[in-house]
Amino acid sequence: MSASVVNGTRTGPIVAVNPVAKLAAALLIALPLVLTIDPVSAATALTLESVLFALSGLRWREFWLRTLPVWIAAPLTALTIALYGTASGTIHIEWLFVRVSDGSLELALATFFRVLAIALPGVVLFVTVDPTDLADGLAQLVRLPARFVLGALAGMRLLALLGDDWRALGLARRARGVADAGRVRRTLGMAFALLVLSIRRGSKLATAMEARGFRGHIVDAGARPVPRTWARPSRWGAPEWMLLAAGAAISTIALTVAVAAGSWNFIFGPT
Repeated sequence: MSASVVNGTRTGPIVAVNPVAKLAAALLIALPLVLTIDPVSAATALTLESVLFALSGLRWREFWLRTLPVWIAAPLTALTIALYGTASGTIHIEWLFVRVSDGSLELALATFFRVLAIALPGVVLFVTVDPTDLADGLAQLVRLPARFVLGALAGMRLLALLGDDWRALGLARRARGVADAGRVRRTLGMAFALLVLSIRRGSKLATAMEARGFRGHIVDAGARPVPRTWARPSRWGAPEWMLLAAGAAISTIALTVAVAAGSWNFIFGPT
């Protein structure tokens, strides 16, 4: 994989990789870790994932800002497990429903690393994903129905307008003198108005897409189907295979280390 400049100033070997490969790599890392709850496999995977983080094209400040919700959620989840998890071994604290023991602390540590190891790759890999590139890849490479993919892409593009519509509705209601009602009533009224506006815009967009041939059922004069064309071909090559291999290697090494260390804890196994 060669470094390239994509998305403005972002550079790095992973930035220009096909979004479908990023999605597949994130799944290859996450799915095996879901099968076990132990600190060894998750910590090993997190250590290996740091290489992907360094090659992701994100500056360190942007990395911490983007992943801040994960860093907040992981310790909170671990704290809940430590206080209310299944007790085993020596019990250190017991009060009402709170019971902190060796088993709950070990499970809390495993949960902490597990949340980080599963969530961080998905966040980091998808920061540099353009929705249009992802839609092209899902339709051309994965062969998902073009009508569904393009409809979902159009809906994602319109999500950015919801905030502007909400502010415009608030200003319009204030100008008409109907913004002084109770906060709950005002919020419900604006939410209903936003829903109506979104449905109307979606209907107009669907009509426009039908008129421009986005439906995907184009036929020629002889009633024969015409293959769909794409403005931007989605390509798959060596960089994509290398990223998939890296994702598979992270999972394989993490699980192998856990089994060798004797900490493997299959969640569907006997308790």
